Amino acid sequence: MPTNGIHQVLKIQFGLINEEDRYLTAESFGFKVNASASSLKKKQIWVLEQDEGSSSAVFFRSHLGRYLETDQDGKVSCEAEKPGRDARFLIVTHSDGRWALQSEPYRRFFGGSEDHLSCFSPTITPAELWTVHLAIHPQANLLSISRRRYAHLCPQEDEIATDSNIPWGVDALITLIFLNKQYCLKTCDSRYLRNDGKLVWEPEPRARYTLEFKAGKLAFKDCDGRYLAPMGPTGTLKAGRSSKPSKDELFDLEESHPQVVFMGSNGRYVSIRQGINVSANQDEELDHETFQMQIDRETKKCIFHSNTGDYWTLVTHGGIQSIATQVAAKTMFEIEWRGRRIALKASNERYICTKKNGHLAAISDFIGEDEEFIIKLINRPILVLRGNEGFVCHHRNSNLLDTNRSVYDVFHISFSDGAYQIRGRGGKFWYIASNGNVCSDGERSEDFFFEFRERGRVAIRGKNGKYLRGASSGMLKADGDSLACATLWEY
Repeated sequence: MPTNGIHQVLKIQFGLINEEDRYLTAESFGFKVNASASSLKKKQIWVLEQDEGSSSAVFFRSHLGRYLETDQDGKVSCEAEKPGRDARFLIVTHSDGRWALQSEPYRRFFGGSEDHLSCFSPTITPAELWTVHLAIHPQANLLSISRRRYAHLCPQEDEIATDSNIPWGVDALITLIFLNKQYCLKTCDSRYLRNDGKLVWEPEPRARYTLEFKAGKLAFKDCDGRYLAPMGPTGTLKAGRSSKPSKDELFDLEESHPQVVFMGSNGRYVSIRQGINVSANQDEELDHETFQMQIDRETKKCIFHSNTGDYWTLVTHGGIQSIATQVAAKTMFEIEWRGRRIALKASNERYICTKKNGHLAAISDFIGEDEEFIIKLINRPILVLRGNEGFVCHHRNSNLLDTNRSVYDVFHISFSDGAYQIRGRGGKFWYIASNGNVCSDGERSEDFFFEFRERGRVAIRGKNGKYLRGASSGMLKADGDSLACATLWEY
């Protein structure tokens, strides 16, 4: 399986919700903790760290990089820069999936409400139970730990199979839906995985799971207390017989990189179907026409990875071939965003053009029609956007969109001639009002332009030429003049 930094396991970040529906919060001032917040923001995000010398003890690290601790009298703080004895906790999983956090040295349980948190209860009561709410972006690839294979929708068998060597194409996208403090696994065609392995259109009780963590891995427990596992020769994903998670029931969530197809100026798809030369010579978009796009964090240049495990690279006389096995300067390309079209510049500082025979070559000093391409994102038919302050979600009482929510709505996108159309609740379209507000109740589609500017983040430009921005009011507006934190969205 190719690596080269492609398959990145997501760092599991989460919030903890008490019985009063309030989140455990690490305050910036005084390193105090409370359970007062009603939504999941930066201060409510925690990272679980495993004690390397113990299979059971864990540490809870706050957004400030400090560790949750308790002393022998049950007094709780979050000031320690390094985890010591008092920061060691054991997770006791309740039958409904909630956690009880037990101090390992003092054997007492952590709980309470508001500012009255302590770790002094000798028993578990409702006040000591916490619901886990994942804080990562919910769209990812799912890797079976035992089989070392990726889960993907298998339309022919109407199931999720776990038999793919690489997470390729739209079928490998899994979206986690948080519903009534449980999670559903949603496929790219908007169906939910039921515990018997069937795919259903509604998130019924048998399609909901509680999350459990074991040694940094995830397990999904169904309503009968059994765990999802790959079964049979194709690894059909369904609940097995096990009531305890072993290696067979454990999964990693991995970052789902954007996968795209390109169309050259000759109206044909860029492909490696006929060999190592990257050429615009195909009339349909399949695996050989799909390329995974990784954006370098420092240079913001792009690396294009094929389903054969190789990278695009610049070769002699400006040719582009899919033969590189390591990332280097010649495998990095700069994208210039031109509305409905893009241009690609190679490391020789020349633009890639489509030659008469369809081959791509970086030989042009200027951008003309032959140097323009259409780029289409193919592995996000359903879209979840998260900004600096939270997720994009329908506003409760209007046609506007919030950008600061701890829950997320799923939007559907379609594509036409270099632009995207976004649909929300009831199939209604996004559009930009005259005051710059982005509204979600349009009867007709309106074009938006996606620019993949940073790793895992997209800028979205409206037909008014402005970028979509999370305003200080918490509303989504199309009034951004330049790229900034408020105009970049995890997707």
